Amino acid sequence: MKTENYHEQVNAQNIIKLREVLKELPLFVTHYANSLSDLTASRTRLGYAYDLRILFGFLSEEVFEGKPIQEISINDMATVQSEHIEAFMAYLSYYVPIGEVDDAKQNAALGKSRKLAAVRGLFKYLYMKKHIPANPAELVAFPKINEKAITTLEVDEIAKLLDEVDSGEKLNPRQKQFHERTKLRDAAIITLLLGTGMRVSECVGLDIGHVEFDIGGLYVIRKGGDGMILYFGQEVESALLAYMEVREKIMPQEGHENALFLSLQNRRITDRAIQKMVKKYASLITQLKNISPHKLRSTFGTQLYAETQDIYLVANVLGHADVNTTRKHYAKMDDSFRRRAANAVRLRD
Repeated sequence: MKTENYHEQVNAQNIIKLREVLKELPLFVTHYANSLSDLTASRTRLGYAYDLRILFGFLSEEVFEGKPIQEISINDMATVQSEHIEAFMAYLSYYVPIGEVDDAKQNAALGKSRKLAAVRGLFKYLYMKKHIPANPAELVAFPKINEKAITTLEVDEIAKLLDEVDSGEKLNPRQKQFHERTKLRDAAIITLLLGTGMRVSECVGLDIGHVEFDIGGLYVIRKGGDGMILYFGQEVESALLAYMEVREKIMPQEGHENALFLSLQNRRITDRAIQKMVKKYASLITQLKNISPHKLRSTFGTQLYAETQDIYLVANVLGHADVNTTRKHYAKMDDSFRRRAANAVRLRD
C-alpha cells in the first residue's frame, strides 16, 4: 500500500471537508466546484465553498424569505440583482452566521474582496452555462484595499530574535521548562524562514528526505502544488545540521516518520504551532511590531531585493506566480533610493 506524503494527506482532507460543506449547499454549487477541480487547488475550492455558504445563508434569510439553502434553485438565482450582492457585501461587515449564537464575524476590505471573488466565480459559471440571463456580480466593485507598509525586522532585531531563541533568557519559567527540548528545532525553523523566505505551510510540509546538504538546498511544494529547490546559506545549514542531530534520536508517532519538524508530541508540527512559536519569541524582542511567520518571509524578501535589486529573482524565490505581486510589495521607492537621486544628476561641473 502506497504511503501518502504530507501534501497528499492535506489535499485528501481538504477534499473530504469540501464534500461535507457542499452537502449543505444547492446542487448547482457542487457542479461549479467540480468545474474547478482541474484548475484550482483543493484548499482554494474549500475556501470558495465556505464563502458561498455565507452567501446562501444571507440569500435564504434576506432575499428568499427563509427558504432552506438546499432548496434554492437556479431560477431563484436568476432573480438575484446586483443590489442584493451589494447588500451582502455590507452584511459582511458584521454578521452572526446561521445556527451560531454570540459568534459575530467581521470582515474588512480584504476579507470582503475574497468573498466577492467567490461570488463572482459562481455567477460567472451560471451565466456561462446559460443558467441565468445576466451576471449581476460583475456589476459589483471590489472594495478599495488600503495598502499597508510591510512590517519587517531590522538587522539588529533579527540578531536579537535568533539570540533569544538560542538562550531563552526572557522566557517565563513554564516556557523555559520546554525550551531545552525545542530550542534547536525552533532555531532551525526561524532561521529557515528568515533565510529562505518560504511559507509556513511549506515549512510544515518538509520531510527529512527533502533536505540535501550536498547541494545546499531543500525541496518544497509551493502554493500552487509545484515543487522546486530552494537553496540555503551557511547559517541555515548550520541550524539545520544542529537540529538534525536531535531529530535522528526522536521516535515519531506512526504516520509522522518522514516529517522534518516534530511537535513535543512527536507528530508533524502544524502551521498554528509555528505561528505561536514565532510570536512567542518575537514578543520578547519587540512590542511595537506584530511579527508572524509571514513577516519573517517579508523580511527575507525585503532584504533580498535591497541586495540584488532584481524583482524577478525575488518573485521566483518567494514563489509568486505574478511578478506584479512582488513588485507591489517590495519595489516601492524608499528614502535610501531618493537620497541617491540627490547626487545622481549634476547641474554644473
